Amino acid sequence: MNPISRRTLMTTVATLSAAAWLNPVRAQLAGKTLTLVVPTAAGGTTDIAARMLAEPLGRILQTAVVVDNRGGGNGNIAGQLVARGPADGTSLLVQYSGYQCITPLIQPVAGFDPATSLKPLGHLIDAPQLLVVRADFPADTFADFLKYVKAHPAKVNYASSGNGSLQHVTTELLKDLTKTFMVHIPYRGTGPALNDLLAGTVDFTITTPPPLLPHIRAGKLKALMVTGRTRLAALPSVPTATEAGVPLVATSWFAVYGPNSLSADLQGRLSLAIRQVVESENFKKRAEDQGAKAVAMDGPALAALGTSERTMWSRVIKLANIKAD
Repeated sequence: MNPISRRTLMTTVATLSAAAWLNPVRAQLAGKTLTLVVPTAAGGTTDIAARMLAEPLGRILQTAVVVDNRGGGNGNIAGQLVARGPADGTSLLVQYSGYQCITPLIQPVAGFDPATSLKPLGHLIDAPQLLVVRADFPADTFADFLKYVKAHPAKVNYASSGNGSLQHVTTELLKDLTKTFMVHIPYRGTGPALNDLLAGTVDFTITTPPPLLPHIRAGKLKALMVTGRTRLAALPSVPTATEAGVPLVATSWFAVYGPNSLSADLQGRLSLAIRQVVESENFKKRAEDQGAKAVAMDGPALAALGTSERTMWSRVIKLANIKAD
């Protein structure tokens, strides 16, 4: 048997084995609808990630999958809904790292902590953040942006998806690193924040690329800086913060969680189905087109990531003295 046919055979066997292993969860979900609860309004990266997952996950599990946007409470409304949901795998949370790791540090909720009240199922995508300004903002480069902000203290405002969101914390860190002062205006999700930015109500935001790229390409927003370690392939002319002289690196990630009531067996089977989606070439290509990267990760690895990120951001929150509204 030549190497190509052996490799093809091994792939086929693995696919058939995975399909057979998923049959129990398919049987359990038969005739039911699986709901992906999103803790933000439509239009943000969390929502986009959920919709990228929904259709292929439905094909794999052979069931209907819908997206339910439950914004508000800095992610706590959606998180508690899933945490208290059924144990049959029909209600899952597509979570944003800011709500998973940062919100509990500044806005704890009695009886609910996403780190202990939810079961990690699988990682979806990583995305750096972009600093974008409204089209008529009087700066075309990050250097000019900083000059303008320093010349107009407390006159420049920025939108975030909520108090304690990664957008908020990242911008507060930027303020600390650059010794500038800008006014925070929190919204209930990236979608509403972006709408006001496009309308010229606010001056800028820092958020993940997926909801921004169409407006940047249409000339409605100007991208000045990316918070990743490298430039975005989708926007190669936009420098990183480090290249611009500010040692700022901050990325967002998006993942899937279920209620603690999920059995270990169901947790493992759902994790496998999610991994199959994330490792597919179509999902990888869609993530890349959005300025993000598909990253498969199982439950234990995802839990470890959450713990590490919470430790890191706790230091930033203390440094920037961020408190709940």
